[in-house]
Amino acid sequence: MFIQTEDTPNPAAMKFLPGRPVLETGVAEFTSLEAAASSPLARLLFDIDGVVGVFLGRDFITVTKTDQKSWQVLKPLILGSVMDHFTSGADVMESVEKTDVVEDEFHDDEVDDEVVVQIKELIETRVRPAVAQDGGDIIYRGFKKGTVYLQLRGSCAGCPSSTATLKMGIENMLRHYVPEVSQVEAVA
Repeated sequence: MFIQTEDTPNPAAMKFLPGRPVLETGVAEFTSLEAAASSPLARLLFDIDGVVGVFLGRDFITVTKTDQKSWQVLKPLILGSVMDHFTSGADVMESVEKTDVVEDEFHDDEVDDEVVVQIKELIETRVRPAVAQDGGDIIYRGFKKGTVYLQLRGSCAGCPSSTATLKMGIENMLRHYVPEVSQVEAVA
């Protein structure tokens, strides 16, 4: 098994591509060992000292580390754990649950549903595929008073360039296609 790695714009996150599907549908994000209870792969990665986040996508795994550990030390350990997991034949997720559940969306009462549909479609077709290339994900959370609220996940969460991505990239694109949009903000 050959596992490729890719740096991400976030120096604390690295993308691992095992060359096979990781999740058939959706995504899953874990920020602690306790949160990773449903994923044997994520639990295995959290056993490595210095791993503080695991994000599972369709064909990739993004691992986030602490500032105290270097990739030079962590990368071989992560590669070994990913290889061990996939060669064991164990499932990535133990339970059949929706892995990309997002909290309730919120909107102004007077917002036209067509505006929200257009915003969501742009995010799904133009934004999410681009950020998945960098090992992350962006989820639509709401739209109020001209502001689109997005949740950053995977390598995007905590990335130093995420503000630039939100403001110069996503905000400009949404404002161009949807005149009702005035700005974009990140939410936790």
